[in-house]
Amino acid sequence: MTVTDDDQPKGGRFEGHEHRFAVRVYFEDTDLSGVVYHANYLRYMERARSDMLRVAGIDQRAAHEAGQGAYAVTDIAIRYAASARLDDDLVVESRLIEVSAVRVVIHQTVRCGTVKLTEAMVTVAWVGPNGRPRRQPADWIAIYQRLVWQGDTQHP
Repeated sequence: MTVTDDDQPKGGRFEGHEHRFAVRVYFEDTDLSGVVYHANYLRYMERARSDMLRVAGIDQRAAHEAGQGAYAVTDIAIRYAASARLDDDLVVESRLIEVSAVRVVIHQTVRCGTVKLTEAMVTVAWVGPNGRPRRQPADWIAIYQRLVWQGDTQHP
């Protein structure tokens, strides 16, 4: 059996400085009340951040396998506004807000159509194999600096 392009995950895309990542709500995502369990929004956002980096040309896997390090979430502020339900089509919008030698701040919003469900401000730090902060690869910082959002983003 041959794997075709149709068999590959579609992933997200950049529209200007904003990365957009589609997610569908499955039964496993919901709680007993039939809405998406609150922690699953964090999972959607994590998938979107990982996809955003991949699409931007950041190879996290190669860096990790080479023993350079990995990103760790150091801070997250999240606000829930509305609930998603089974089979809803969601979009996670991610915008790079700030970049430094060690960290990246990302604003993320989860929407169902035009309805904002959740938004978060997420800070990740690049840490070495010993778990201590270290400088990100310089070429990654250059990529991030080209993608930093210039518009207004309010903190949740």
